[in-house]
Amino acid sequence: MKFVKSVRPAAAAIPLLIAAGVPRDLNVNDPTSIKSVAKTVAAGAMSYYQGNAEKFVDLPAPYYWWECGAFIGSMLDYSHYTGDKSYDPTLATALLAQVGPDKDFMLPTHFGQEGNDDQAMWGFSVMAAAERNFPQPDANNPSWLQLSENLWNSLASRWNTTACGGGLLWQIFASNPNGLNYKNSVSNGGLFQLSARLARATGNQTYQQWADKVWDWTQAVGMIDSDFNVHDGAHSSANCTDINPLTFSYTAGIYMYGAAVMADVTGDAKWTQRTEGILGASKLFFGPDDNATNVMYERNCEQFGTCNVDMRSFKGYMSRFMYASTWFVPSIIPTVNELLHTSAAAAAQSCTGGSDGTSCGHKWYVGGFDGQTGLGEEMCALETIQGLLVGQATPPLKGDQIKVVRSFASSPAAPAAPAASSESAAPARRWARRLN
Repeated sequence: MKFVKSVRPAAAAIPLLIAAGVPRDLNVNDPTSIKSVAKTVAAGAMSYYQGNAEKFVDLPAPYYWWECGAFIGSMLDYSHYTGDKSYDPTLATALLAQVGPDKDFMLPTHFGQEGNDDQAMWGFSVMAAAERNFPQPDANNPSWLQLSENLWNSLASRWNTTACGGGLLWQIFASNPNGLNYKNSVSNGGLFQLSARLARATGNQTYQQWADKVWDWTQAVGMIDSDFNVHDGAHSSANCTDINPLTFSYTAGIYMYGAAVMADVTGDAKWTQRTEGILGASKLFFGPDDNATNVMYERNCEQFGTCNVDMRSFKGYMSRFMYASTWFVPSIIPTVNELLHTSAAAAAQSCTGGSDGTSCGHKWYVGGFDGQTGLGEEMCALETIQGLLVGQATPPLKGDQIKVVRSFASSPAAPAAPAASSESAAPARRWARRLN
């Protein structure tokens, strides 16, 4: 997946000076505390990226291209929630470097690892840029919204009816053959969510119809069950009758937010009920034991020590989309607050590792840093902490509100995170693709 109008500099062009704060001192009810801690964690996440405003650089091993797209999305959220625009030119450069020859985020240099789900992750970031009038400084490229539509066209063109009655395959290219026999929920959830968001942004009924179509297909084959659990996928060779029952937090979050957007687009109560249903089912990702009530964890790997590098970032996307869903389905706000306020506090307490004493850990339920850190851990903590500001942030724009902005807001340089002392564990090697 990969994902229109021309105007003034971005809104909120007068940046706020935000001092970096010590994560363990987070007060989840104080916006100043939240912003200062988010600044520290954002700096930690950015330390994994070697690009700048002039040049895009791929993330180093063990991180795949898709995770770079997800990382850019986390930093776009940081800019939006906190008002700190320090990183905006670097983020815009990174996004524009991926557009590819057909302006649809099909990038030949990454064809070896680009699947439908990978393209979708970049699509979420480009769509967020469009919905926030994030500056797009290059007049030689389409607007963020047009790029989102191009990306969507690329994704939707691969809807596959040769088996299972439809659905996207996991992979795109024969050089990555394992996923050409597997239809997974994250690829289809990506198409669903982008369809919903484009329906809202453009008013085009085609996108709304596709959102309905993808949801109905996902539910019909059993990837979303009657209790709103979102399962990993199924094989085309079995006509999708062999549902893989694994559940991951980020997939639930992707469908949750798509359903919430559809509630806003249609006004139909069924979408509110679906959003509430997925949130209810997602409580399985909170509270690994009685001493860690409402603390998020990746239930199929975290307690067993089997989370690979990709999985170690999943909680961040769950937090991102849970918070965003509250814009359109306010009935879920009490539950989201109950779960994510506790998780944010626990995540902040994990950010006490590394030579600077602010590197974030993996297992939030241990009451401190667990010795495992990396980009995924930083992103998970960042999204869960900065999202506490969702109630003060502008919801996604739509229709004529969406403009093309060329100029960046000035912003003070991002200071380094506060110093402290602790041992840091080196990032673990990234995992191989999940399934055969």
